[in-house]
Amino acid sequence: MRAQPPVPARVGPADTPTRVGPADTPAGGRWADAGLISGEAVELDVRAARLGSRVLALLIDVVGQLLCAALLALTLTPVVLILLPDPVVDRAFTGALETLGLVLVLVGYPVAWERLNHGRTPGKLAVGLRVVSADGGPVELRQSLTRALVGVAVEWPGLVLPLLSWVAGVTVMLTDPRGRRLGDLVAGTMVVHTRTTQGWRPAPRIIPPLAGWAATLDLTRLDDALALAVRQYLTRAGQIVEPYRSRLARELWCEVAAVTAPKSPPGVPEPLLLAAVLAERNRRGTLRLRRNRALTATLWPDLHPATPAAVEPPAPGPAPAPAAAPAPAGVRPAVPALRSASPEDSGSPLS
Repeated sequence: MRAQPPVPARVGPADTPTRVGPADTPAGGRWADAGLISGEAVELDVRAARLGSRVLALLIDVVGQLLCAALLALTLTPVVLILLPDPVVDRAFTGALETLGLVLVLVGYPVAWERLNHGRTPGKLAVGLRVVSADGGPVELRQSLTRALVGVAVEWPGLVLPLLSWVAGVTVMLTDPRGRRLGDLVAGTMVVHTRTTQGWRPAPRIIPPLAGWAATLDLTRLDDALALAVRQYLTRAGQIVEPYRSRLARELWCEVAAVTAPKSPPGVPEPLLLAAVLAERNRRGTLRLRRNRALTATLWPDLHPATPAAVEPPAPGPAPAPAAAPAPAGVRPAVPALRSASPEDSGSPLS
């Protein structure tokens, strides 16, 4: 693959060059340093893994390899002693088993994990790393096997001149633009970060002069894909250089205007119109969600436990009716009066 010029760019349309400035990276540095290019000739926002993160992943994998070695020793030793006769289990046979176990732990462990877990060993998975091909494709079996063999023989544990091979491996990683080690150079692979460093940015809000027009918009034909494209443009407009930023805004607004009504006020820039449409769509979606939650809380109160509300004084009610005067002796009252219930009462409380 032809080397690309060192111009960092974000993922976006193929004809929209973008840039990364000091506002996006700490101290004006650049994050997209892996040099991976998408099919649309856009440099991907992917960081190459350096020495620190890779050493941390290696330490975690070393712990995993030790556990695998202990598990093999505890399971294979009893099986061999039980199934095989004593004359067979001699010193040469034991040495062969130890060599086989060492190969399985040092070579089989990383190869198996990278093949079964998309280029991620447990250490790389914990740190957020992944092994990929030099062109960004998935790592193949021969590449994983080559990386593991070079790592065992030259780098870790360094069976050939350990101290010299360690110094050579660290020097290669520090001087390589992508932070690759000797195994990566031989196998044609590299290790990249899988976690992005770009923070979430809120979309611009609607300006007050456009609030009345936005409230009358018909957004029934504005689908999620187009709304997502508008949001991505608004959150990344500061990274796009002119004249591509204005041209992309006009193209997006032509698509939005074709599925919305009424027409926009004349003389308003396209980015402000896009922000107004997106803000109105979000506002209506929020109201719809609140209504659905209120309906759900009414039908299924157990799904939405009520929060303790503030204690309010009871509302003033009607004054209690005055007690009726007792009826004269021998005269039955016109309205039956209630009497207090007692343990002896078994019938109606009416007198």
